[in-house]
Parts: sequence; C-alpha cells; structure tokens
Amino acid sequence: MRRNRLLAATGVCLVLLAYATLAKLAGRPALMGHAETYWVIVIERFSAYALLGFLLSFLLPGRITGACVLVLIVAGFLEIFQALILGQDPHILDVLQKAAGGIVGVLLAQTILAFLPRPPS
Repeated sequence: MRRNRLLAATGVCLVLLAYATLAKLAGRPALMGHAETYWVIVIERFSAYALLGFLLSFLLPGRITGACVLVLIVAGFLEIFQALILGQDPHILDVLQKAAGGIVGVLLAQTILAFLPRPPS
C-alpha cells in the first residue's frame, strides 16, 4: 500500500514539473507572482526537483545511482522539450540547478533511509 502511494506521489510530482516547465509564462505557477527575482526562481526549481529526488529515492531504496540518473534524465528531457516549444527559453544552467536539487533530494532521502529501522526478514 505504501509503495502505491509513493508511486502516485512521484507521478503527480512528475506531471506538475512537466506542466511548470512546458507551460506558457502566463500559465506557469509562481511563488511570488510573475515579477519574481532570479533567486526565488532558482529556489523554486531546486526545491521542486529535490522533492522529486526525495520521492524517487524512497521509491527505489538503496539505489542512489538509479534515482540520481532518473532525476537527471527528467531534467534533461524537460529542457529539451522546452527547446522544441516556441517562446520558451531553455538554458543549461536551468538543467544544472534542477539536477543539483534532485541529487540533494536523493541524498537526503537516502540519509533518512539509512537511519530507519529495517523490517525483519
């Protein structure tokens, strides 16, 4: 039952990230309105992908490399898809910010998993 909830939460997170990345500027969610400073946008990207990495890490316990690779693939492909849409502005720095957030989320979740008691086998 727990795995189904994690899978659903990860799917919802992926869909919301895809929407936020690929939507037109007027339709994008914004934390403080559309006149946000650059650092607010960086924090939004970082934290959104940290959540994705966190969820993937709990979905794939003990597979740090797999979770990190999935986060990198999602960040890369969403930026590539963003390049295909007219009026969008993909940047390599955006991918690096998203990847850093995702990897931090994976490492945070793996640290938490290391301290949780394991079920008896």
